[in-house]
Amino acid sequence: MSTEIASDPPTTLTLDQKRSLYKDGYIVLRNAVSEKFVEAALDRIHTAKRGENIGGEPAMTDLINASSITPILTEAMGTFDPPVFCQVGVSKVREPGKHFNNLGYRDKDMPYYNAETHMDGSLTISIPQEVQEGTEEEIYKRYIASGPKGDLGRSPDVIGHNMGPLFDDPEMTLGLGSFTAFVFVCLNDQTVPGRGQTALLRGAHHATEKFFRWQYETNGKLGPEGPGWPRLNHKAPNRCGLIYLPEAVRDQFIDEASESTPDGKKWPRPTQILMDAGDACITMYHIPHSGTRNELGTESRKNMIFRIRNKKRQPDNVHNGITDHPDRGTAGAWLEYEEGNNPWERSKYAMCNMWDEWEGMREVVAEEQLKEVSSAT
Repeated sequence: MSTEIASDPPTTLTLDQKRSLYKDGYIVLRNAVSEKFVEAALDRIHTAKRGENIGGEPAMTDLINASSITPILTEAMGTFDPPVFCQVGVSKVREPGKHFNNLGYRDKDMPYYNAETHMDGSLTISIPQEVQEGTEEEIYKRYIASGPKGDLGRSPDVIGHNMGPLFDDPEMTLGLGSFTAFVFVCLNDQTVPGRGQTALLRGAHHATEKFFRWQYETNGKLGPEGPGWPRLNHKAPNRCGLIYLPEAVRDQFIDEASESTPDGKKWPRPTQILMDAGDACITMYHIPHSGTRNELGTESRKNMIFRIRNKKRQPDNVHNGITDHPDRGTAGAWLEYEEGNNPWERSKYAMCNMWDEWEGMREVVAEEQLKEVSSAT
């Protein structure tokens, strides 16, 4: 009679996994978090009081800090602050709704379980639930005036209900916050599409990096309200939908099989990330993504979401693991930086050079990029 000894989970990515991360922009790690930590997190969720924010509880942050994810990320990416908060991504089972989503379309009309594919770090103010009237300029002004701080005009002090600023920098040249990597830790069965799992636009990280470079070369303005990326879609059914992804990027992922909304607009088909309890997904910041409607689940979808930034970007600043705009403080507060340290230019550089902060990926990136050059000649 033999006794099986459970092996420890890997603490580094394999060469094939790194190649997949380069190509696809994400990698799924099976059983990355032990059952003990999964159960502790679930227990804390189940005992949470209504309205209680448990994202900073050790039971939640241990999903990364005490699991194999920390050594894996450290080797592949580099040094980062242990997260002290996470986004508790719990979504209840629900039917398709008639409300307008952030894109300005009816939830029930949006394909792919209402995937609102977007780049992280963008301001989101609650979307109007009535069809907007007036000129495009009037709708824009009314929209940004409806945030938590009221009517401040077009200003970097405007923040959304997601606490993201309208612009990250005082000069209003950076419309997105940024970091290095996402980690989604799954706590329950999401192995079947329609259970609210995260959806990713596979391979689109290459397209977003190229787009950011084009924006920077055009006039140095990145993100929404930079070249080729208006903030609002006034052709959406409510006339005030957020443009979460520039058309130049999304159109590269449209084909004849793409599903449409009733107005005939086609939408890119994202990859549903199918995971089970204890699995984790590591992605590039650059990859467009979305949560989806938990329409077919038997219980609430539970994904704990961490945003990680390599320490090399701002060695003297601590990134808490939840904010998608770490160059600014809580509720858009302005942070102090030493003379000569322009955080927004550093972030623009990282957005235009997405592999710069992935220190353990350098050999694979060089190898894969050489292959691309060779195949193109």
